[in-house]
Amino acid sequence: MNTLPHAPRPWAQLLAQHARQRPQVLLGLGIALTGILVLLLQGQVWLAQATQHEVVRWALWGGSAGLAATTLGALPAVFLKRLKAQHEDAMLGMAAGMMLAAAAFSLLLPGIAAGTQLTGHAFTGAGLVVLGMGLGVLLMLGLDAFTPHEHDKTGPCGPGHERCQRVWLFVMAVAIHNLPEGMAVGVGFAQGDLSVGLPLATAIALQDIPEGLAVAMTLRAIGTPAWKAVGIAALGGLLEPIGALIGVSLVGNSALAYPVGLGLAAGAMLFVVSHEVIPETHRNGHQTSATLGLMAGFALMMVLDTSLG
Repeated sequence: MNTLPHAPRPWAQLLAQHARQRPQVLLGLGIALTGILVLLLQGQVWLAQATQHEVVRWALWGGSAGLAATTLGALPAVFLKRLKAQHEDAMLGMAAGMMLAAAAFSLLLPGIAAGTQLTGHAFTGAGLVVLGMGLGVLLMLGLDAFTPHEHDKTGPCGPGHERCQRVWLFVMAVAIHNLPEGMAVGVGFAQGDLSVGLPLATAIALQDIPEGLAVAMTLRAIGTPAWKAVGIAALGGLLEPIGALIGVSLVGNSALAYPVGLGLAAGAMLFVVSHEVIPETHRNGHQTSATLGLMAGFALMMVLDTSLG
């Protein structure tokens, strides 16, 4: 007897089943979103009054620089058909090194200094930053688990990924990477301190260039037309100015929220580097090239932070 094929389950049902299988991750995401909501609520009045304020413009310019750098990095994909895996891993390693240095020098250290000055105790000041780091990690764990996306080497994941076109899964993967970078830029400029925001925005924009090329070349490798691959890479970069606006509004004019916000952005960036970028660069057997690239990126960011700060 012929039977009709089963109708695909609604995405909400797939999400609910996915959540039941990962209760701890769901709880962590809820805690992170609650903490972020509290920070956003305290900053919303300030943001409404500061729409024309220079720190908001700096944050948006910094996030837009990341978008432009991602697009610029993707443009060579129009002319290149393939990028050697070793070169790609070295470039991504360099991007990872710059993100690590940015998290350390432009987020964690200024956050600890601000928290220490606020509380009068180094231990308590560092504790505020660690609190923010925890929220950032829980946020990224939740987004990674509950957002349909795909990585070049590990394949698709997330609830309902089988219903999405492969191209859009790559877009979501890029967006998950770019959101914490944009938030970091916004938080860095939130207190009007260019010595924090400028080197951070510069470093993130520079590391977006090889990242944009890697994304575009990955899309080309799965058969995406050249200009479409560039456009998709740029589309993922849109999360940087959006994230920058979120980041600057997290802090507002609250002295207490500043070290927490810096820690949150740092925790999210460190999660992306450790969970996604470094493993990607080590899957092809090019660990040495990737590690040398990481060291070069870290050193470059360290010099930028010293010079621009």
